[in-house]
Amino acid sequence: MAEEDPQKQLLHLVFGGELKSVDGTEFRDLSALDIVGVYPNYAQAAAAWKQKAQQTVDNAHMRYFVVHLHRLLDPDEKSGKG
Repeated sequence: MAEEDPQKQLLHLVFGGELKSVDGTEFRDLSALDIVGVYPNYAQAAAAWKQKAQQTVDNAHMRYFVVHLHRLLDPDEKSGKG
């Protein structure tokens, strides 16, 4: 993994919810989405994602995702992975 500039803020969103099917990404109830939070880097987002995923391991339909908001905000940025 490429080394990140410690001063550079690369926003990531962690959210999840119950899916209609274990094979898809369509949620059963959008009003019940769990918005975990927005994090300043991938490492913190991944830690939050892992914690939430482990809490819901007994429900195969629950899924959490990490969205790279910084890529949506500046799609021309060449920030590498993260």
